[in-house]
Amino acid sequence: MYTKVIPYTDYNGVEHKDEVFMFNMTEAEITEMNLSVRGGMAAIMQQIANTRDVPKLIEIFKNLVLKAYGEKSADGRRFVKSQELRDAFEQCPAYSNFFMSLVQDSKAASEFLIGILPKNLQAQTNMEDAEAEAAKMLDGPQPVSLLN
Repeated sequence: MYTKVIPYTDYNGVEHKDEVFMFNMTEAEITEMNLSVRGGMAAIMQQIANTRDVPKLIEIFKNLVLKAYGEKSADGRRFVKSQELRDAFEQCPAYSNFFMSLVQDSKAASEFLIGILPKNLQAQTNMEDAEAEAAKMLDGPQPVSLLN
């Protein structure tokens, strides 16, 4: 599970500095994602990195962030995910701050990608390789420069 304090200012101008957001993917969810596309997610990510398809990369990152987002139950037995929770998070300024940190910083992106994995899969993942892959994927025009 990946937990992150994401500071943000809400739409009433109130600053939030210590709210914790949680992200997690189960082994079943990762397997389902891999089996849902030809060649698996790794092949898709490699193709995007090779073609520098920034819009597609942004779409995948967004979907992954929202798919991983949820809230832990009080008893710790469940990690609750729903469309309602995803929508609420996406509509919060914290989402924008977090998303921008991922697409502008390959280290933050790799930490997120590894952090959402189950512990047994994290142990199999080399942080340096993940950071290099994230840097390769994020290399190119930054989203902010695309808007100018």
